[in-house]
Amino acid sequence: MSDSTSAPRRGGQPGRRALRRRAVEILYEAAQRSLDPVTLLADRVGSTDADPVGDYTISLVEGVTANRERIDELLAEHAHGWSLERMPPVDLAVLRVGIYELLWAADVPDPVAIDEAVGLARELSTDDSPRFVNGVLGRIGTIADRIRAVL
Repeated sequence: MSDSTSAPRRGGQPGRRALRRRAVEILYEAAQRSLDPVTLLADRVGSTDADPVGDYTISLVEGVTANRERIDELLAEHAHGWSLERMPPVDLAVLRVGIYELLWAADVPDPVAIDEAVGLARELSTDDSPRFVNGVLGRIGTIADRIRAVL
């Protein structure tokens, strides 16, 4: 199956889109409840009360959390006219995952990181969100190589 499938794969393993979506949901929930995302994630891993958490979801949540200061700096710089506080919380979670994949996930091509984030914005947020997410990530994507060189 392709990288963008959301249905479980044979054997019950979810595709990367579903794992990305789960990461966005955890980041969103942590922000709404003023919790540390990694602590919330740890509560979910192995819990019988919550859906299983895949390895890629864990990697995304831990990666976004570890690099959040730099991710938020980039967002503040490239989300023209939007402060982090003004952004819809779902869009903020989607953008954080998208930037993490753009800059730190070497196995995810830049266009895939952007397309997946736009797809998640389309699924989870407002009608205007896909265009907003695409614009912000597109601006960062044009300079991603320069940013990666100084990380």
